[in-house]
Amino acid sequence: MPALLPWAPMAAHAQVADAAAPSSVVVVGTRLAEQPFDVPASVDRIGGDQIRDNHLQVNLSERLGAVPGLLARDRQNYAQDVQVSVRGFGARSTFGIRGVRMYIDGIPATLPDGQGQVSHADLGSAQRIEILRGPFSALYGNSSGGVIEVTTQEGSGPPTVAAGAAAGSDGVLRANLQALGAAGDFGYAANLSHFETDGYREHSAARRDLGNLKLSWRPSDGPLAGDKLTVVANSVALPEAQDPLGLTRDQFDNDPRSVDPVALSFNTRKRVDQSQLGAAYEHVIGGQQRVQAMLYGGSRHTEQFQAIPTAPQGSPKHPGGVIDLARDYQGADLRWTLDERRGELPFALVAGVSFDALDEHRRGYENFVGDVLGVKGDLRRDESNRSTAFDQYLQATLRPAPMWRLDAGVRHSEVKVRSRDHYISGPNGDDSGRTSFSATTPVLSAMYLASDALHLYLSAGRGFETPTLNELAYRSDGSAGVNTTLKPARSDNLELGAKWRIGAAQQLNLAVFAVRTDDEIVTQTNLGGRASFQNAGKTRRDGVELGWAASFAGDWQANAALTWLDARYDDSFTTCAAPPCATPTLVIPAGNRLPGVARTSAYAALQWAPAEGWNAGAELRGLSRVLVNDLNNDAAAGFAVASASVGYRVRRGAWGLGGFLRADNLFDRHYAGSVIVNEGNGRFFEPAPGRTWLAGFNASYNF
Repeated sequence: MPALLPWAPMAAHAQVADAAAPSSVVVVGTRLAEQPFDVPASVDRIGGDQIRDNHLQVNLSERLGAVPGLLARDRQNYAQDVQVSVRGFGARSTFGIRGVRMYIDGIPATLPDGQGQVSHADLGSAQRIEILRGPFSALYGNSSGGVIEVTTQEGSGPPTVAAGAAAGSDGVLRANLQALGAAGDFGYAANLSHFETDGYREHSAARRDLGNLKLSWRPSDGPLAGDKLTVVANSVALPEAQDPLGLTRDQFDNDPRSVDPVALSFNTRKRVDQSQLGAAYEHVIGGQQRVQAMLYGGSRHTEQFQAIPTAPQGSPKHPGGVIDLARDYQGADLRWTLDERRGELPFALVAGVSFDALDEHRRGYENFVGDVLGVKGDLRRDESNRSTAFDQYLQATLRPAPMWRLDAGVRHSEVKVRSRDHYISGPNGDDSGRTSFSATTPVLSAMYLASDALHLYLSAGRGFETPTLNELAYRSDGSAGVNTTLKPARSDNLELGAKWRIGAAQQLNLAVFAVRTDDEIVTQTNLGGRASFQNAGKTRRDGVELGWAASFAGDWQANAALTWLDARYDDSFTTCAAPPCATPTLVIPAGNRLPGVARTSAYAALQWAPAEGWNAGAELRGLSRVLVNDLNNDAAAGFAVASASVGYRVRRGAWGLGGFLRADNLFDRHYAGSVIVNEGNGRFFEPAPGRTWLAGFNASYNF
C-alpha cells in the first residue's frame, strides 16, 4: 500500500533524532506531518545530507546502522539484496526483503505477497529516510514488522546542476549527474547514477545504472491553489551481478575472499531490469480536509543462474537451475484526511483504501546444455501467478486534555493468491491452485506529555505476515498444488517508550517492547529442488532500544544507538537436517534462538560538520554473534569495526565544490558482514571486506 506519500512536507539537514533539528517532520506512523518527538511510536528520520555526505551512496546499509532495532547488512553480493530486519522481523530472508514494508517515493517496494526489493532506491537524490518500528507498523498491512520509506528530493528554487564521483578499493566506482529546480509552479528533479565494482571476493563483480525523475506542480493561485501533483519515474538496470554464494566455516576461516567452486562452474549470476511510474494528487478542501489519490505501475524482469548440480535437476519435479521471472505490478491508494488539531479539542482523522496487484510469469530452465554448465537449457517450470491485496484503513488522533494524546487505528487486509501451472509432464503434476488470507489489525496508543521535554507512551497492536508466492509453491507431501495448509504468521506487539529532550540540543529515546507471534513460517522439507514451508508455532521477541542524538559546540554532532533483542522459539518443531529431505526429522527445541538475529548491536558517531571548510567524522559499529541456523550449532562471531572520513566543501559564487576521503574497517578486522540463514549446503557466511578506502568529489552550479 502506498502509505507514505511523496507530497508530505520536508525539511533539509535533518538528523537521526530530531533533537538536533527540531523542525524535521515525519509522516510514517500517523500519516500526518509531525515531529518524531510527538509521535507515540519508535520512529527515526535520516536527512539527505547525512545519507550522502562522505558516503558511497549505493547501499541502504551505509546509514541505517544509526537506527536502534534495525539491522541493514551489506552482503557484498549485488546478486542479492541488502539484508534488512527490524526487531528480528525479516532476518530469516535468504534473498530480497520480507517481514519489513519498503516504500520508495510512496510506491511500495514490497509486493502484495510480502516479498520486496530495494535495488532501485536512489540514495544520491534522497531527501530523507523514515523508519517506523513497533505496533504502528501493523497499519501498513501485510509483512509490516517495520516500515522504511525513502523519499527523493523535490525540485525548488533556481535551476541547479550537480555532478559527483567516488572511487575506491576493489574497483568501486560511482558517478552521478543531477538537475533540479523550479519554474513557476513546476518543480523538477532528475538524477542519473552509475555504479560498478570488481567485488571484494572472487566472482562478485557487478554494474548498476539507475535513473530517477520527480516532477511536481503546485498551483499558486486559482481554484486549485494549495493542491499538488507529483509524478515519479524510476528505472534500474543490473546487466550482470556475479553471485559468489556463501562460504562454509572452513572457507570463511581460511580464505574469506574465495568463492565456492560450484559458483565458478555454473557461473552463478543475476540480471535485473525494472521500470516504474507513479502519480499522486492532493486536493485541499476548506483548509482542514484533504483528498489524496495515487496510482502506480511497473515491471521487473529477473534472470538468475543458480549453483544446482546437474544430478538433482534430473528429478522430473525439479524446477531447474535458472530462474526467469517477469513481473508486472500496479496499485492505487485513495485517502481522506481531516486535520482539526488547532481546535479546542484537537483531533485528526485519516480514512483510506488501497489495492495492489502482482502478475508474474515464472519459468525455470536447466542451467546446463549437455556438458556445458552455466547456460540456459531445457524448460522445467512454467507458471502464471497473481497476488492481490485489498486494504481499508482508519486512523484517529485525539487530544482530550492538554497532557494527553490518544491514537487509534484499524486496518483490514485481504490477500489473494492464484497460480496456474503450464508445465505438466509425467510425475510433474498440475501445481495450480489458489488461496486467500485476511486479517484485521488494530492499534491503540496513549501518550502522556509530562512536560515540553518529556513524553511517555504505551502502544499495542496486532500484525500479520502472509506466506510469499515462493513459500506457497509446493506441498510438503509432494502432491501437486499450492500449499493451502500454510497460514499467515500473526503477532501481538506491545511497546512502552519515553522521549526526553535534554536542553535545546539533545534527545534521548527509549523503547521497551515485547512481541508474541503465532504460526511463524519456517522451512519444512526440501526434496528434488522443491522446498516446502510450515507454521512452526510460537515465537517471542523481547527487547530494549536506546537512541541518543546531540549537537554541541557549534558544528559538532553526535549520536548513538544501542539494541538488546532476545528472539526465541517458544514451541519445538521438526525440519530437514539438510537437503534433500522428504520427511522432517531434525527437532528444533523450544528455547532456541531465531537465527540471523543479533542479541546486541551498538552504534556511535561523532562529526564535525560546518557548512563550509573542513569536516570530519568517525563511526564505531558493533554486533554480537549471530546464529546461522535453527539448530543454533554455529554462529558468526561478534565484531566491532571503526570508520573515519574527512572532507572539504566550499561555495564560490554560483559554484559549490567538495571532496572527501573515507576509510572503513580501519583496523582490518576479519568478520562476517551477513549470514545466509539455514543455507542447506552449510554455506552460511558472507565475509565483509578488510580495510577499504573511498575518495570522492562533487560540484554544483546554481543558475
